[in-house]
Amino acid sequence: MSTRPPAVAGQFYSHSAAALKVQMDKWLKVSQHATPIRALIVPHAGYMFSGSVAADAYRYLLAEAERIRRVILIGPSHRYYFQGCAIPAADHFETPLGKIKIDTQLVEKIKEIDDIEVSDQVHALEHSLEVQLPFLQSCLHDFTLLPLLTSNVHPANVAKLIDSLWQGDDCLLVVSSDLSHFHPYSEAQRIDRQTCTMIDNYEPTLVPEQACGSTGINTLLLLAKQRGYTLIRKTLINSGDTDAGDKERVVGYVSYLVSEPQ
Repeated sequence: MSTRPPAVAGQFYSHSAAALKVQMDKWLKVSQHATPIRALIVPHAGYMFSGSVAADAYRYLLAEAERIRRVILIGPSHRYYFQGCAIPAADHFETPLGKIKIDTQLVEKIKEIDDIEVSDQVHALEHSLEVQLPFLQSCLHDFTLLPLLTSNVHPANVAKLIDSLWQGDDCLLVVSSDLSHFHPYSEAQRIDRQTCTMIDNYEPTLVPEQACGSTGINTLLLLAKQRGYTLIRKTLINSGDTDAGDKERVVGYVSYLVSEPQ
C-alpha cells in the first residue's frame, strides 16, 4: 500500500488540520439545489486567492454527501508534459485532514487504455488536484477518488474515457481550472467574461490561454451538452479582487455547478 503525501500543504493551503477545519467551517454552509449536482468547475490557486470561489460551489455538496461515493477529479499537469492522461499507482492521497482511498477498481479498468499513463511521479508535486481534496474531505463522507491529470490529449478522447466512468448518481466529476493568467485587471475581466460566455454556451473550444484546465472544461462541456445537463455559474473574480493580490498581473477564477435538468 502506497500513499501520495501532501505536496503543497503550507503553501497553497494550511498544513494544520485544525486551521483547515476552521477555514472550511467558515466557508462551507449548507446550500440546497433543486436537482442533483453531477459536476463542478472550481479553481486551484492558493486558498487566499481562490478558496472562497471554490467554496461557493463545494458548499452545495454538503446536502448530497450521502449520495456521492465516487469522485473523478480532472486537472492540468503543470510540471510534466506527456501524451494523454496520468493516473497514480498509489493507493491513497493524503492531506492534513487524512487519507482518501484511490478507486483502484477504476484504475485497473482504464490503465491499459492508450491515452492513460500510470505515474506517481507526475502526480507527486502537482497542486491542481491536491487543493481540491480538503474541500472534498470536508463536504463528503465516505468516497473514493480517481485523480486524472491531463497533458497533450484531445478533449474528445477524454470525454470518451470519462463517459463510461461518470455514470450513476453516486459519481461526481470535479474539473480543476483557473482562467486567464497575468493580464492587467480590466483586460483579465474582459477575457474571463468571454471565456465564461463560451462555457455558458457549451462551446468546447477553450484554449489554455483562456483556462489552464481547458482540456477538463472542454471535456465536461462535451458530456454536459450530450446529457442535457444544466450549467450554473456561481462566482467569477480574479486575484485583483482579493486582499492578497494586486491589479497589475492577475489570475482569473470561476466556479460552476453542473446538474441534471429540472
